[in-house]
Amino acid sequence: MRGIDGGLARIAGADRVAARFSPRSLQRRLFVTLAVDPRISRQIAAEISARPEQVAAAVALLDEGATVPFVARYRKEATGGLDDTQLRTLGERLSYLREMEARRGVILAEIRSQGKLTEALEKAITAAETKAVLEDLYLPYKPKRRTKAMIARENGLEPLADAVLADRAADPEALAAGFVTEAVADVKAALEGAREIVAERLVEDAG
Repeated sequence: MRGIDGGLARIAGADRVAARFSPRSLQRRLFVTLAVDPRISRQIAAEISARPEQVAAAVALLDEGATVPFVARYRKEATGGLDDTQLRTLGERLSYLREMEARRGVILAEIRSQGKLTEALEKAITAAETKAVLEDLYLPYKPKRRTKAMIARENGLEPLADAVLADRAADPEALAAGFVTEAVADVKAALEGAREIVAERLVEDAG
């Protein structure tokens, strides 16, 4: 009896999997995939020599958890006959392109928040077809990492750096005494901040 029960359970499980990925179930989800990723569907379709609706059907199945071998073997009718090679390429490109679309949205939002998103720049970012191109376009607008020199400037120490450079004969500690504040604990901290600013300038000039 246990063997029979186990066999029936396996059959029932297989039926549930088949029902989950049935053509009828697929039709209910297909319009959602097409609506969400039309650009991705068209691009992948061109790359694997398929139609966008074939790609959309395969994406719907993969998003539901179906594996490439399962779709290639048991859902040829739903995908219009996409083979194993096409489906594997589709899966890899789907992941890449979705990540790129998410990154594109982040980049557009960041540049827009800076008030620097021109019409030409938006078109270029929208047209970018690789992550590398996206990042190259974003680079001039990417927020810089806060360096020690930046923090020193925020604490008002740039005039101290200018004064030290302008008068090498002056006593640095005497100059720094006038820059001690709540943000700059003591003369030593003021001089360290000034040194960071000078060091950054030297690096920038050398570059």
